[in-house]
Amino acid sequence: MVVSVLAWAGLAVAQQNVPAYGIQPNTIYAGADGKFESAPDTAVLHLDIASQQDTSKEAYDKVAAAAASVRTVLRNNGIEPKAAEIAAYSVQPVYDWKNPRHRIIAYRVVTNVKLKLRDFNKVGPLTEQLANIEEASNQSVEYTLEDIEQAKAKASEDAIKKARNQASVVAVAGGRSLGELLYASVDVNQQQIIPMVMRAKSMAPASAEAAPPTAEFTPQAVIVNAHVNALFALK
Repeated sequence: MVVSVLAWAGLAVAQQNVPAYGIQPNTIYAGADGKFESAPDTAVLHLDIASQQDTSKEAYDKVAAAAASVRTVLRNNGIEPKAAEIAAYSVQPVYDWKNPRHRIIAYRVVTNVKLKLRDFNKVGPLTEQLANIEEASNQSVEYTLEDIEQAKAKASEDAIKKARNQASVVAVAGGRSLGELLYASVDVNQQQIIPMVMRAKSMAPASAEAAPPTAEFTPQAVIVNAHVNALFALK
């Protein structure tokens, strides 16, 4: 928290961390940090479907069959396949770099699938079943907040309240009262959440007693931070 005052009455002025544009007579400057924390409302599942074969057709057929299996898993869990998004699709030749001619020795076909889930109870069963698909790999799950703009607004509101409260305390201590807000700048950022990556494949179907790894745990909260620099008038 940074507070600085400049008044004709002779109140002390702290120049450190105060922007040049903020120094005016009969004003008080305050900087404050605010935060808004919310439970996530969406789980985002990422999945690669990839295969490397001697020919591009063989690799394509493997990926196509795996994609059909993914669609089956989704339907079995009450999810329409069209709810999933294809992020990328590529056919990549694999070269023999030990050979001076760098001849092609295989082809790799890769596609990326992204699925948003509102029902967190489906995350565990989905990741378990998708892991049993041979060409499916690099699963990851992250939890997000879809209405992030409202969260940013609440974090900014928290910051400006703290700045106003602190400025008011200093103004009263100097025998003055706080006036209107003259200027404010806001810097908002969202705390980065590292996705849970699940690379290993299931070697056998889960037993009836075994709960998925995500069961009963609370998804990580979404935290939005805001910093406000505010300039108030002094009465």
